[in-house]
Amino acid sequence: MARPKSYRDLIVWQKAMALARQIYALTESLPKREAYGLTDQMRRSSVSVASNVAEGHGRLTDLQFRHFLGNARGSLYEMQTQLELAIDLGYLDKAKGLELMDQGWEVARILNGLLKSLRTNARPNSANPANSANPANSANPANPANSANPANSANPANPANPANSAF
Repeated sequence: MARPKSYRDLIVWQKAMALARQIYALTESLPKREAYGLTDQMRRSSVSVASNVAEGHGRLTDLQFRHFLGNARGSLYEMQTQLELAIDLGYLDKAKGLELMDQGWEVARILNGLLKSLRTNARPNSANPANSANPANSANPANPANSANPANSANPANPANPANSAF
């Protein structure tokens, strides 16, 4: 996948930032006794979504980018859980809370699509377990199943040879 020049160009980052701003505004109405509890947790997890997308974009490989997108998804689910709790406790208007939950699901859908795109476009390597089980990769010298072939393991140009690893 060709990455945009800036993480700011990623729709998922833009939507995550909008969601974080709304969470910040919404948590202003939470009880003051929750300032260091639910309010703080909701704010931190919502900020973490966009932050992980940006940090992952800045990493060198798609594998690293995927790792941070997974962190972003985890933070998003954390924020949605906290939002649901705030609604259940009567701290937030249910309609507004559910609207934000829906926005969260939209961010999750985009994150999942980006993760799938990176997984689909990832170059085969031994670090990706999906490649060793994929019959299409059975002739691929980078497939660990083929390393038993002396021609592959002894070949200095073989990408499966650890000495040739770019990572």
